[in-house]
Amino acid sequence: MPETNSKAPVPPAEQRYDLPLEGSVGYQLRMANRAVQRNLQSQIEPHGVTLGMWYFLRALWLEDGLTQRELSQRIGTMEPTTLSALATMERSGLVTRERDPHDRRKLCVRLTERGRSLQSKLIPCANEVIERATTGMSGEERARLISCLAQVQRNLADAPSGGRDID
Repeated sequence: MPETNSKAPVPPAEQRYDLPLEGSVGYQLRMANRAVQRNLQSQIEPHGVTLGMWYFLRALWLEDGLTQRELSQRIGTMEPTTLSALATMERSGLVTRERDPHDRRKLCVRLTERGRSLQSKLIPCANEVIERATTGMSGEERARLISCLAQVQRNLADAPSGGRDID
């Protein structure tokens, strides 16, 4: 009579319920993101910019004059969040919103001189945080990290999220 293995298969680490938090991809992503955000906020705050404003400024420095919807899509926020943030940024003198001359229904977001001038102050702050975060990594390891994180995003891009993005 052939021997049968009566032991249940051991699930991969990702499916184990007793896995320590530190062994979880989700936990490590969250904690790394929080650490980067905390460090970046402390660097940009003295310039009167919040972390929420940072993402919009960053997108507009790359392409000024985006519509509110385009901005939402670029930085991955829901439109109501974008509208609220832009209102705050407008009051702070960082952006203006103007009607699109080709489609009066759309509002284009443009940097003010103050918003543009912050680029030369804030980009070095962000670079410093990223340098600190990746200390001890080779250029190849940094490139691989970016590649792996981009793959995680692609893998989850079409996953069901209840029909909405989470800000």
